[in-house]
Formats: sequence, structure tokens, C-alpha cells
Amino acid sequence: MDAEVKSFPASTAATLPAVTIRVQHVGISESLRRHLTWAQVVLGILFLECAVWAARLSVRSRWAIAAGGLTLLFALADRPTVRRLGLTLPNALGASTALTISLATAFLMVLLAWWAGGQIPANPTFPTMRMAGLYVIWALAQEFLLQSFFFTRFEELFGSSTAVWICATIFATVHLPNMILTSFTLLGGLFFCEVFRRYRSIYPIALCHAVLGLTLSLVLPDGLLMHMRVGIGYLR
Repeated sequence: MDAEVKSFPASTAATLPAVTIRVQHVGISESLRRHLTWAQVVLGILFLECAVWAARLSVRSRWAIAAGGLTLLFALADRPTVRRLGLTLPNALGASTALTISLATAFLMVLLAWWAGGQIPANPTFPTMRMAGLYVIWALAQEFLLQSFFFTRFEELFGSSTAVWICATIFATVHLPNMILTSFTLLGGLFFCEVFRRYRSIYPIALCHAVLGLTLSLVLPDGLLMHMRVGIGYLR
């Protein structure tokens, strides 16, 4: 067994330490490792797109379950550390920074909507409290997929800074053709991935994701937001 150690800067600030990621290569060459990583990424994207674009809801649900199972299997296949996956508890600096920025952004969105004369809440019956609670769990699942699976692989292939842009683009693309969500998720994806790159924990990112997503449903009428539907569900 041989191992490769890659060190990626956790922040551009000199005061923050570097994040060291150890990737185990079990009896395979570097070239084969890269090909396997690319195969995992391509399959993950294909399964996601099938979950978004399959013709029937029941088929989309099965693809979604398959995509979740496949990416979880791939994420755990090389026995990564919990640190690499971002499953460790966040440090106080990382959590407070991420949550402060997201709460300030949410407040600004509400303020702008009020200033523009919009109704607050824009959708009095959507989301319900139950849907809001489920959305927090859904945000955590999305961040595991985005960060623990996609980001770690593109980080290995291209480095952490490039991985931020690639993963944010993938995150936005999955939300097509809902251009409102696509635009916001591109910006949100850049923020989420950069926070992950610096502080390596998905938990505060999932809370930020939930706060910003629910704020969108608070300030944008459903005629624009379309119940946050994407893919073929948006078109129908």
C-alpha cells in the first residue's frame, strides 16, 4: 500500500493552518486512481440528472435513491477520514463566520424585498413548518453530496481552489431550468464550497443552506420560485 499526501490551504489568511488530506491508494497507480475518480464523478452526475429529468415522479424517486446510495458508496469506498469528508464538528471561527454571513444575507434579502414593495411572506402557505424542518435535513444531504463527494474528488483532481468553482457550477446546473434557483445556487455554491474549503465541516454549511433557501421562499412569490422545482418538474 502506498499513500499520497496532499496539502491544501484552508484559507488564504496566513493565520489559519493548512488542511492536510491523506488519500489512500491501495495498490493502484496514480493514473488509474485518476480514471476511477473521474468515473465516480461522471456516474454521480448522470444519476443526479436522471433523478431530475426522468419522465415520471416514481422513476425520479428511484433514481434519487440510487444516486444517494451510489455517491455514499463511492464516498466511503477508499476509507476516507471523517476530516476529509467534512463530518467533524466545526470550529467556532468557521461556524460563526459562515452563519453570520448567511444571516446577514438573509436579512438583506428580506430588506430588499420589503423596499421593493413585495409581500412578506411572499407565500403565506409555503413552506409549512413540516416542510421547513424537512428542508433542513434535505440541505444537509445536499451538502454531503456536494462537499463530501464532489468537492473531495475535484479537490484531488485539480486542487481545492478550482474545486470550488467546478462544484458550484455543478450545483447550479442541477437546478436548471429554474433560472431563479440556478442563479442563486451558483452564488450560494461558491459560498458553501469556499466555507468547506476553509473550515472542513458540512454542518454549518447545511444550516446556511437551509437559512438562505427558506429565505428565498419568504421573499419570492411562487410564480417565480415555482415551489423550488427543478428539471422536468419545473417544466410541468
